[in-house]
Amino acid sequence: MSAYVHIPFCEHICYYCDFNKVFLEGQPVDAYIEMLLRETELTFAAHPTNELETLYIGGGTPTSLSAKQLDRLLSGLRERLPFDDRNEFTVEANPGDLTPEKLAVMQNYGVNRLSMGVQTFDDVLLKKIGRKHNAQDVYDTMAFLEKAAFENVSIDLIYALPGQTLASFRDTLQRAIELDLPHYSLYSLILENKTMFMNWVRQGRLELPDQDVEGQMFEETIQAMAVGGRYQYEVSNFALPGKESQHNLVYWNNEHYYGLGAGASGYVNGTRYRNHGPIQHYLKPLEAGLLPILETEKLTLNNQMEEEMFLGLRKRTGVSKQRFFEKFQRELNSVYEPALRRLEAEGLLVEDATSVRLTEKGLFIGNEVFEAFLIDA
Repeated sequence: MSAYVHIPFCEHICYYCDFNKVFLEGQPVDAYIEMLLRETELTFAAHPTNELETLYIGGGTPTSLSAKQLDRLLSGLRERLPFDDRNEFTVEANPGDLTPEKLAVMQNYGVNRLSMGVQTFDDVLLKKIGRKHNAQDVYDTMAFLEKAAFENVSIDLIYALPGQTLASFRDTLQRAIELDLPHYSLYSLILENKTMFMNWVRQGRLELPDQDVEGQMFEETIQAMAVGGRYQYEVSNFALPGKESQHNLVYWNNEHYYGLGAGASGYVNGTRYRNHGPIQHYLKPLEAGLLPILETEKLTLNNQMEEEMFLGLRKRTGVSKQRFFEKFQRELNSVYEPALRRLEAEGLLVEDATSVRLTEKGLFIGNEVFEAFLIDA
């Protein structure tokens, strides 16, 4: 079992973001932390586990909390969850929000991995997408992380941003690799409803790079990361061997995890659930000693097998046939034979005795491959 903890507060709302988040000022942050710890207690009582394999605090912006608030959150989680310090404990951070004082609090409670939202090293683009840090903030943050001997750092980058040229992207990629970090995540910009970006695109105020340029950015990323010794272990993720995100592998391996916090999603005992998103809707049931769950879905065997395929195929190692059988008592081939043959004939999938995985070609149109397992299930 793993746990994802959601901190919905941000000091600034980025124009592309549709995650559950609110502007920090005027929010009941302390009350939220207390109720989040209450939810942790209630959830753990309902679904106890002997050990938490990974713990991940995301957002929003966890580092928008003060050092004192971070201390309360982390000490409370450590008191309530059976966590082993040797396991992965990640906190998301923003350059500019993270301070040496906050880092010291994190290290005190066993945080051993940071995931930093850098997005691009182009200051003009950073402003354009609504980020409040600049490239120098990234270097300043890296300097005090190095001083504190904190090395297990991942950075997120976004490509195919509005007005982003290949030259600008190549510069960002080069600067990222020069930081010599163990892990990188690179995502293409997805236009989400209810974001400022989507509104601007509809109004014709925003122009995105075309698909060919986006494809080239992805291709050059894979090549540059390989040259730098970071292998692509999942569609959007690159790491030194042994530095893969263990928490994200929980998702791609279709394993169970608690989802704690406003708008968080969890997966426990074959049931997916989602919490209330708006802060007050989240706090209210917890004040009455009830879990803040908005909706649940008990997955059928077919649902579970579908998810095993489209989550597992995101990994370069693909879906293990043995693991599939152990989980579902069904042979992968007997369930998906027509889809497998068709995708293999199209050069999108490769199968051997132990696994099914995407080809290089399949990697570029993964979503089309994943859909086959919904249609042919």
